[in-house]
Amino acid sequence: MVFRRLSRWAIALPVALALAGLSGCGSGQPATSSTASASSSAASAGGGAKEVTVFAAASLTGTFTELGKTFEAAHPGTTVKFNFGSSATLAQQIVQGAPADVFAAASPATMKTVTDASLASAPTTFVRNKLEIAVPKDNPAKVDELKDLADSKVKVALCAEQVPCGAAAVKALDAAGLKVKPVTLEQDVKATLTKVELGEVDAALVYKTDVIASAGKVRGLEFPEADKAINDYPIATLAKAPAGDLAKQFVDLVLSPQGKDVLTKAGFEAP
Repeated sequence: MVFRRLSRWAIALPVALALAGLSGCGSGQPATSSTASASSSAASAGGGAKEVTVFAAASLTGTFTELGKTFEAAHPGTTVKFNFGSSATLAQQIVQGAPADVFAAASPATMKTVTDASLASAPTTFVRNKLEIAVPKDNPAKVDELKDLADSKVKVALCAEQVPCGAAAVKALDAAGLKVKPVTLEQDVKATLTKVELGEVDAALVYKTDVIASAGKVRGLEFPEADKAINDYPIATLAKAPAGDLAKQFVDLVLSPQGKDVLTKAGFEAP
């Protein structure tokens, strides 16, 4: 009999402990959910990591990357994510629904694509930029002025006409009464400059700021017709910005004296 009673206790005790354990887990579950809920509420109230996405013209790569680091330092836990490229391409991406908070374009025409779709606030012109002739350091084709680009022996790279640097090139060449047959048309100014850096062309029309950013890889030649093809750069927060407050703060940084200092040191001109 004793043996039977002990056997029953040996079986019953683990079962009781297991049930107690399950009961304990059940009572602990709401606490875990409450903690997660509190964490979620804290994140939505401003805690945790944040991100602001900036679509910007390729010619702003260096300056905006620097300003992005400045912004992150002033907003701990915040990341600035950039999408650099042709302003025309970026504008189309925004119109097609790409999530972004800020758009900085290299021309009013490309910004208009976005504002006409009611997808941006009223833009502000923050800098201006003008063209230079970029040639390799040894300048093998002996290019000295704009009319040299019309020589069929000179291999020239231009931006495609639908992007701001290409539209500016067309204006400058028209002002000089010149017809140039490029060997390549690139989708943004960085790609156009790269053709010169690699020695694949003898010259290209790019922005002054890109020549400076090349850090001596190419030479820049000024020409008078560039004054008739200056590009204004507008910036705006986007209507569907996932991070609207951060977007406004980033634009404020770009427009601030600190932002202007970074931009003018890179060769941009005040509007």
